[in-house]
Amino acid sequence: MIDEATTIEVRPATPADVPALCAFLNEIIRIGGTTANETPFTPESFTAHYLAGPGFVSCFVAEDADGRPCAFQALERYDGLPEGWADIGTFSRTDAKVRGAGTALFAATRDNARALGLSAINATIRADNVGGLAYYGRMGFVDYKIDKAVPLKSGRLVDRISKRYLLAEA
Repeated sequence: MIDEATTIEVRPATPADVPALCAFLNEIIRIGGTTANETPFTPESFTAHYLAGPGFVSCFVAEDADGRPCAFQALERYDGLPEGWADIGTFSRTDAKVRGAGTALFAATRDNARALGLSAINATIRADNVGGLAYYGRMGFVDYKIDKAVPLKSGRLVDRISKRYLLAEA
């Protein structure tokens, strides 16, 4: 893990970021065990899902000291969520992680969600993703629902834990 001595730069994602973001998300999918995504993304499908899809709310990128993307965080809306809620996804490259990138990303995402008038952010995490559960807990998310035994493509059953962050209370 890289401990950045300077402030982590966070900015909105752009189409120029897609190759890097898509590559490290696909590596996370390939490794398995931490994301609900099981099918690799093409640059086109990544853009449609994280930067321009009908549910798109925001996508922020954290940069390392060399100005390269090291993590990203996206918000999107979909029909299964209450009105005023958005779903969050956070991903970082698997090598040379940057300490503090997740905290910096969430500050930008949270502030933007408030500015957009959202009332809550939902995070649904696989129960076997210990790091993801801990991260969202550190950010102030609290458990509110568990979906038991959700099947993966392999047929393996994994619980999904939903946590929420109420924007008005924080």
